[in-house]
Amino acid sequence: MSDIVGRQVVLEALRSGQEINKLLVAKGPRQGSIREILALAKEQGIVVQEVERTILDKLSEGANHQGVLAQIAGISYVELDDLLAKGRDGDWAPFLVLLDGIQDPHNLGSIMRSGEAMGVDGVIIPKRRAVPVTQTVMKASAGAANYVPVCRVGNLATTIDTLKQAGYWIVGADMEGSTCFTQDLTGPIALVIGSEGAGLSRLVKDKCDFLSSVPMRGAINSLNASVAAALLMFEVVRQRSVLS
Repeated sequence: MSDIVGRQVVLEALRSGQEINKLLVAKGPRQGSIREILALAKEQGIVVQEVERTILDKLSEGANHQGVLAQIAGISYVELDDLLAKGRDGDWAPFLVLLDGIQDPHNLGSIMRSGEAMGVDGVIIPKRRAVPVTQTVMKASAGAANYVPVCRVGNLATTIDTLKQAGYWIVGADMEGSTCFTQDLTGPIALVIGSEGAGLSRLVKDKCDFLSSVPMRGAINSLNASVAAALLMFEVVRQRSVLS
């Protein structure tokens, strides 16, 4: 079991139907979104317990809990086969995001938040040398982690081979790539984002069908992994929206 904290994150968990074992709410006035949280919890038959704020401070380990904490079973990762078998929108090509060794939970959460906004079908992360979906990730995603399917795989390179066989174009985010504006990103895309420091690993980079970059004019010619991911995801959506 794990905990998620913060009003917006807990609210999105309730709205998405996430299984919640218990809701802990700080004693005191109940204003704003906390009322909606309690209403949804009552509607779903979730046990609500009033506790002193100091207890939430301890359980949240310094995170900004905003007076509410939900105890949930750990996130349920999906299998790759299930992700690929997911029903498709005939007017929108499949769109996945692969993360090659993201270590910062805030980056993972931010990428998931952008991915949910851009309509990705799922996020694929490796089981080793990468951050899993934690409480911090849930918080950073602002609840998006409740909506975006996440798949953990043992070998990212082998997974890429499987995606190629399923008809995906593997697009690696890399400064050496051509400008994303000049590329066709309208087909089935699996966008690969490298780690914060090293970028794409050599084997994964070699397996990409092509590399894609974001044009920059500033003196600092690099972007945070989550920012680069968001910009490239937006370009995929922009190109597809033009055609629709």
